[in-house]
Amino acid sequence: MDSLHRIEKDFLGEKELENDKYYGIQTLRAKENFNITTIGISIFPNFINSLAKVKKACALTNFELGDLTEIQKNAIVEACDRIIGGEFHDQFIVDPIQGGAGTSTNMNANEVIANVALEILGEKKGSYNIIHPNNHINMSQSTNDAYPTAIKITLYELIFQLQDSLKYLRDCFAEKSVEFKDILKMGRTQLQDAVPMTLGQEFKTYATMIDDDIFRLTAAQNLLKEVNLGATAIGTGINAKPEYQEKVIQNLKLVTCTDYYKSRDLIEATQDTSSFVQISGMLKAIVIKISKICNDLRLLSSGPRAGLNEINLPPLQPGSSIMPGKVNPVIPEVVNQVAFDVIGADATISIASEHGQLQLNVFEPLIAYKLIISMNMMRRAFYTLGEKCVKGITANPEVCMNNVLNSATLVTSLNPILGYEKSSAIAKEALSSGKRVYDILLEQKIFTEAELEELLQPKNMVQNYGL
Repeated sequence: MDSLHRIEKDFLGEKELENDKYYGIQTLRAKENFNITTIGISIFPNFINSLAKVKKACALTNFELGDLTEIQKNAIVEACDRIIGGEFHDQFIVDPIQGGAGTSTNMNANEVIANVALEILGEKKGSYNIIHPNNHINMSQSTNDAYPTAIKITLYELIFQLQDSLKYLRDCFAEKSVEFKDILKMGRTQLQDAVPMTLGQEFKTYATMIDDDIFRLTAAQNLLKEVNLGATAIGTGINAKPEYQEKVIQNLKLVTCTDYYKSRDLIEATQDTSSFVQISGMLKAIVIKISKICNDLRLLSSGPRAGLNEINLPPLQPGSSIMPGKVNPVIPEVVNQVAFDVIGADATISIASEHGQLQLNVFEPLIAYKLIISMNMMRRAFYTLGEKCVKGITANPEVCMNNVLNSATLVTSLNPILGYEKSSAIAKEALSSGKRVYDILLEQKIFTEAELEELLQPKNMVQNYGL
């Protein structure tokens, strides 16, 4: 071979690799076999880092048990630290969707870490007699415990990022609720006039809805702390020393600074993917709420001349290739589409989890892919909604007040003063004549203008609720 290439072998035969590549023969085979999404797992840096953290914890444990030399351990740990620091991510090339329950991803990590460690020791890539991807990097492990543990670490950390985006969006709505607290408007049920409220109350509700989910995400996140590292192939711990299971969890805690703990039944944990289903369900619940809010924003800003037009969304781009002057609610629309995708992903994850068989669920690659994609899309969507839409929303107070004054249901708020029969008669007259309730009340001299102005103050119409 020339100096630019090397030959690696496995039990299926030989493959030629470029010498500047840190991955090895099993990674190359996976690259050739799985051209599904046309992307590599390197697009998920959090996941690459999680794999490296798992491998680091395992190396520390194997050294403590006397199965790695100090030289091997130090080189492996340094290689993992460099990957965690952002190096070599371009060497993680396997497709996220793959057969083999994640074996290709696990071997991609094993081979890259082995060759980086060899380079640290001044050895040539592929010198696996010194540090071997299977014998040393994958020691006391199986794909079936290392891979799902890395997924859980990834999701656990991504939830913090998702919560940050939700907090930002919540705060955007909360700021608007204060800004709009004195703007009276008509509340609606079944898209029909209901009773008055303030625009501030409407936006405060959105902030509260989001705040509830921030709290619930923390509860869901705790499900991910239970890991099956040490289970090896099916949960029996084969090829690992008896004391390995407890020690590797302690080292995982040190490496991640998170209180992960061993599943009480490793055989059950190796085949069970229900925690992923529950996380997916939580993501679906969140996007359903956010999508509903986006629907509201599109309705409230509809028109502007022939719709509700109670608020204005920031104009970001021309909305039509044929209709001059048209501006569309593009940010709520794009967030709606993210919600649809996440809802679909939840169905995919449910099916993939249900199709597990016996001691392993081979569809974890698809589950991981959908969860990570969903969380990343949601995070970006929530920041986009807050920054490019909510922060720039303005109100049309005159339109909001006119809708209140024009609505026959305004009399509902005056029931305690007028009584039901009198209120019904005024509402009926308003509907038949087209007159405003406000004007009828003045014409019939039920109230003076000054009295009506006082009654229609937000503080009186909504009884201070939520102001």
